[in-house]
Amino acid sequence: MPSVFSCVSFFFLLVGCLVTGSLADDPYVFFDWTVSYLTGYSLGVKQQVIGINGLFPGPILNVTTNWNVIVNVKNELDEPLLLTWNGVQNRKNSWQDGVLGTNCPIPAGWNWTYQFQVKDQIGSFFYFPSLNFQRAAGGYGGIIINNRDVIPLPFAVPDGDIIVFISDWYTKSHKELRKHVEKGDDVGVPDGILINGFGPYRYDEALVQEGITYQIINVEPGKTYRLRVHNVGISTSLNFRIQNHNLLLVETEGSYTVQQNYENMDIHVGQSYSFLVTMDQNASSDYYIVASPRYVNSSAWTKAAGVAILHYSNSQGPASGSLPDPPNEQDIYFSMNQARSIRWNVSAGAARPNPQGSFKYGDITVTDVYVILNRPAELIDGKWRTTLNGISYLPPPTPLMLAQKYNISGVYKLDFPNRPMNRPPKFDTSLINGTFKGFMEIIFQNNDTTVQSYHMDGYAFFVVGMDFGVWTENSRGTYNKWDGVARCTIQICGSERERIKKNFCALAFPITALAICYGYEDSYRKCIMIHTERNLAPSVL
Repeated sequence: MPSVFSCVSFFFLLVGCLVTGSLADDPYVFFDWTVSYLTGYSLGVKQQVIGINGLFPGPILNVTTNWNVIVNVKNELDEPLLLTWNGVQNRKNSWQDGVLGTNCPIPAGWNWTYQFQVKDQIGSFFYFPSLNFQRAAGGYGGIIINNRDVIPLPFAVPDGDIIVFISDWYTKSHKELRKHVEKGDDVGVPDGILINGFGPYRYDEALVQEGITYQIINVEPGKTYRLRVHNVGISTSLNFRIQNHNLLLVETEGSYTVQQNYENMDIHVGQSYSFLVTMDQNASSDYYIVASPRYVNSSAWTKAAGVAILHYSNSQGPASGSLPDPPNEQDIYFSMNQARSIRWNVSAGAARPNPQGSFKYGDITVTDVYVILNRPAELIDGKWRTTLNGISYLPPPTPLMLAQKYNISGVYKLDFPNRPMNRPPKFDTSLINGTFKGFMEIIFQNNDTTVQSYHMDGYAFFVVGMDFGVWTENSRGTYNKWDGVARCTIQICGSERERIKKNFCALAFPITALAICYGYEDSYRKCIMIHTERNLAPSVL
């Protein structure tokens, strides 16, 4: 059984590396986590969820720039497990990334110790189980990387820090959902939207059943809080808003942004945002916190809104009446324009004292260009799979990092096409062959009707372009080469309207290690790995 041998060998080999290696003289923090099944009633229905140390959502990983993080994970599930650290870059070392490109799964009943450094990073991120649709059952939690004391925040220190997880949720188990996806079925309308693992407040007796426990966020009048909001769902874009309160955007996925007020924000799967919210209302009642689905046109979605309560200490009564309005679903330009309005704060320091804008990405010569087209699920060798440039990624039994380090031939090929190919779709372990220390431009073209959300493990990329239509060479004339935000997860809108059905997003980033790029939406095997002559870079899309 070569695949078992490879993974077991990899476990013991890497333990040796960790014992002898050093992660520098910065502080160490240690965590012991047990991942297990719990019984939950989020939507009033008994079901199995995945918790960590008995918590759902899991514990918060609260660290500071450059700290070394040691997390010992015991897998008490009945199937293999990997935890990935969404947005943590693992500079110069992607061995701890927690995806199939770099790690063997932790077998049931085993433990594994992750060891990584949050080098030169700040911001709001989250972790989650990366295998087998397990995220649909939970297993996620927040990551906060604080500024070092010597680097001030680009805003007044908030009076409190609050993490908010929003997610679509199904009462079917993750194993049932996995079977549906493997057969090519749509997972369908979620049974509800959770906020911090809780179901909706009963704002409408006809839509929300009695007895559901909901989230209450307690605040003090006149105070300003930092809300770190994460969409940890599996396929649904959500609009986040708080009744009668503005959301001042200050950070997204490790980058401080130009500070702008929003009434609401479209947060796509895998994305994270930090808002400053000031409690400046008269507290005549509690206020609704809402996460509602976007880009849906079926009345079946009406029941899916997630609703929590913002409770002032001097509140005079419960929230009542209608929920605050979402964006107009007929306004096809709203989400695109909102996404393009998010800009990098080029004058703010972050992980280092020098301004973020001192890295002038627009002046760097591009060495590699890839135009990548997603296609809906197609039948390949009797299995329904989505593809990128006609390829459905096939994970090898041996992790790519191990194959590269020990020159194991035949594990992968360096022939991922740089343009869509006019040929039948196929399974393959095909990698992008990137230029080490080069600068790559990737254009994601979405000609489908659904939103596609892409994440790049171990990297931040600059969002330089986003528009309706088909990308051409002339599209570069519209690129933002100065203050495009650096982040790790981006959406490419879809539309059912024929005249604007096609959309694209252009990204640019330096290549220094293995990158894994994967798609959250309908993501069965929608994945690219970027290889360099020095190291593999897993890039999960």
